[in-house]
Amino acid sequence: MLLLTNILGCMPRVYPAGASVTTAQLLDNVFVTSDGSLLPFKTWQLQTQKIKAVIIALHGFNDYSEFFEQAGSYFSQHQIISYAYDQRGFGQSSHRGLWAGIDTYIADLNSFIQLIKIRHPDIPIYLLGESMGGAVVISTMAQAYQFKVDGIILTAPAVWARQTMPWYQNVVLATMSHTVPWMTLTGESVEIMPSDNIEVLRALAQDPLVIKETRIETIYGLVNLMDQAFNSAECLSAKTFLLYGEKDQVIPKQATYLFLNNLKQAKPNHYTLAIYQNGYHMLLRDLQAAIVWQDIDVWIDSLSSPLPSGADIRAQQLLDNEEY
Repeated sequence: MLLLTNILGCMPRVYPAGASVTTAQLLDNVFVTSDGSLLPFKTWQLQTQKIKAVIIALHGFNDYSEFFEQAGSYFSQHQIISYAYDQRGFGQSSHRGLWAGIDTYIADLNSFIQLIKIRHPDIPIYLLGESMGGAVVISTMAQAYQFKVDGIILTAPAVWARQTMPWYQNVVLATMSHTVPWMTLTGESVEIMPSDNIEVLRALAQDPLVIKETRIETIYGLVNLMDQAFNSAECLSAKTFLLYGEKDQVIPKQATYLFLNNLKQAKPNHYTLAIYQNGYHMLLRDLQAAIVWQDIDVWIDSLSSPLPSGADIRAQQLLDNEEY
């Protein structure tokens, strides 16, 4: 019995939403979920009178709603209202650093969509997810029952599933998550450049709301989410705009290409792909971010027009030449 207790005590844990105790609602900059959790959110209101669209933006792993500050400000000048909330375990939400589980992240997004639809009836709504946020968007929109949106925008979505990882990486994660799930990693020894915008990287390093030490069980939960997102391509029914940088050092090209290939086969007329030659993982905050924002704005306008940057043409050329 003692051995069993010790084994169970080392299982990777999930910290999901509690029982429903209230009606989900949006207060001043706080998203109150049905279990009473408070998830701070930011809004970028219009600087013009006419609203053409609403964006609900989901941040990446260890990040929070501030990630959309520059992009949200840009869109506010182009008739688009943007919202971004801190997902559970991140930013200023409760249980910081703990993984809430796929079902909870999906439920929160569905609830937020419903509330935004009430606040902005008859206005087109688009979901935008960066990295982990993209995986949450994919997993949510692949569900049989979800609130319909007019399109989804995936910037470097986290689709690095186990089947695309080296075998030894899977073994190490499985072993550590079931022996020392509470241990934290900093990633300081990993030489990865997520963006060419050094000013942004310095700001993130100094921001206390950006998580710097990550529990192994939280990484395990993220990989589970990436598995689900990767395997959900064929279930997506919404118009999809996928953006990826050729210099992305976080989500490998192979995983992104395999996901795209699955999407292409299942929904050949439902997606637009843009590949940015000088783009890194944080496309929305790179030095060329304004180019990406403009492409998103144009895509929202028509869902099919050529992109100003030509990144869609480059993507097609790479795919045709099998260079990707």
